[in-house]
Amino acid sequence: MSEYNDQQKSLDVICLGRAAVDLYGDQFGGRLEDMQSFAKYLGGSSCNLAAGLARLGSRSSMLTRVGNEHMGRFVREQLAREGVDTSHVVTDPTRLTGLVILGIAGRDAFPHIFYRDNCADLGMEVGDFDEAYIASSRALAVTGTHLSTPQTYEVVKRAVEFAKNNGTKFILDIDYRPVLWGLTAAGSGEERYIESRAVTERIQTLLGSCDLLVGTEEEISIAGGSPDVLLALRELRKLSAATIVLKRGPLGCSIFEHAIPDDIDGGLNIRGVQVEVLNVLGAGDAFLSGFLNAWLNKKSWIECAQAGNACGALVVSRHGCTPAMPTRIELDDYLQRATEIKRPDRDPRINYLHVATTRRQTDTPLMILAFDHRRQLEELDFSLDADDSRIAAFKMLVCKAAEQVARERGSHANLGVIVDERYGADCLSHLSAKQWWIGRPVEVPASRPVVFDPQDIALSLLRWPAEHVVKCLIFYHPDDPIDLRLQQERQVVALNAACTQLGRELLLEVITSSNGQAADEHTTANALRRFYNLGVVPAWWKLEAQSSASWQQINEVIEHYDPLCHGILVLGLDAPEQELKDSFRTASGFPYCRGFAVGRSIFGDAARQWFNGDCDDAAVIRLVAENYKTMIRYWEESAAREATARNAD
Repeated sequence: MSEYNDQQKSLDVICLGRAAVDLYGDQFGGRLEDMQSFAKYLGGSSCNLAAGLARLGSRSSMLTRVGNEHMGRFVREQLAREGVDTSHVVTDPTRLTGLVILGIAGRDAFPHIFYRDNCADLGMEVGDFDEAYIASSRALAVTGTHLSTPQTYEVVKRAVEFAKNNGTKFILDIDYRPVLWGLTAAGSGEERYIESRAVTERIQTLLGSCDLLVGTEEEISIAGGSPDVLLALRELRKLSAATIVLKRGPLGCSIFEHAIPDDIDGGLNIRGVQVEVLNVLGAGDAFLSGFLNAWLNKKSWIECAQAGNACGALVVSRHGCTPAMPTRIELDDYLQRATEIKRPDRDPRINYLHVATTRRQTDTPLMILAFDHRRQLEELDFSLDADDSRIAAFKMLVCKAAEQVARERGSHANLGVIVDERYGADCLSHLSAKQWWIGRPVEVPASRPVVFDPQDIALSLLRWPAEHVVKCLIFYHPDDPIDLRLQQERQVVALNAACTQLGRELLLEVITSSNGQAADEHTTANALRRFYNLGVVPAWWKLEAQSSASWQQINEVIEHYDPLCHGILVLGLDAPEQELKDSFRTASGFPYCRGFAVGRSIFGDAARQWFNGDCDDAAVIRLVAENYKTMIRYWEESAAREATARNAD
């Protein structure tokens, strides 16, 4: 017996099993044969569970293998992004990461095809982990698929042995897919039950070690060796003292802690949450995430089941599995109102919380070099009757200057760029490969009312890398003429909806000072309030310099409407250096002011000199880099001064 105890363990759950990429058809209500496009998500039951647990606050770890290729790297990166420990995600040197192609063909039709022939997670070996790793966790959760081959069965047996030696609870999610045991045709991924004595016997060898056994009616039947669920439950009880959790779909679940009663309803029955179902795939993984998280936090069986049922209800109302998993904040809100919400996919608060709490985490302060400027550089370029390629060349020099600053700092964390596709396409592809924070404009420069380029913005965003942040500049004043104001608001509302639907972050830049209207300390705060009341909830705001009184009001508006906002980036508007320094000093004293996005104040002089032929490429890189470093220093000095003052108080 190891010296570990529950309080000393660094992990809550190790999830052993399937790691895959899910390709979900974007079209609903048609055959998988007719699907034209697919969304790519993290997949595999164990990955779903690990990510779901992490979103709820559990310290989860993934024990699996992925391929030494793009999909394997995607799985590893997505797990890490969700907060899952990936120290035991082993890269298999020869096998490929598993894939699943799925569709939503109708209310009760969810065709899917598993591409798992000799896949990476089935290449797991007992040497992929040691006893100390298993002992470091409070629980080990295994999915039944990994009992299906002799090699992975030995892996599971070794992990369970280590668990039992070290006080680590063993949870078996039966997860029976006949196709993954070779019992049906490859295209029959929907099939959930085929009797098999061999499968039953394999599962039953581990039941004596189980602390918690979880399955649907079909899965309980295969584990118990009888199509009669009640008889199967009784057989399981003969073999195991584990608490048995029977998942019953919309009926909720039944829990059997001791002897099996005369009928299924004689267990502890916790009714499910009734919702409109879009997609049942992944509901079981979501249920187990909620159930286990509550169980690990020593909640009652009823509370465990309520959490599991609620997680399952949220996921069945959404597209995908892992991306649909709720976070702790979202789940708590839903549990308080579940009986009132029949369509969580249409509930504004649930949707807001899901989007806001699953956004990509970004290091702050975020200090952005913005060079998405088109019109200003066109004016410089056209004055010399030159071709547009010079603008693209200049932007690549600015890009190199940003990289130089990152090299000198030892990292591009806290740094980012805003750059356009028209002249900055090479910059976009170059920095995307290096995983920089990138914002991209969607507005026609200087348009008022704002016009998108292209006008069919949703289709355009669909072609963007998912990590690129949508930046939209709007010249807007709350007292604009009503027709102009409503037209601009409709555009922003449509853009916000497209970003939400496609999982893109929105950075909304609002300039109120150049619209011919008087602006005071209330103006920008009123503009933000108006957009929030319209349901527009950007991940970021980009705002011009404000007075302390104005920043105070703006921060109060954000705190009221969207305390989960990433924050405000202060823009430059080609202001002189000292003016920017002063504006940073003012802004940094307010909690939602979390960086800057400055452009012409950094590259303006270099642009004028370069386009006039007064400096070479190296000089541009040097000058832009020095100006960028100066802006970074001003912000960091201001932030440090404010932090010192707060600590002194």
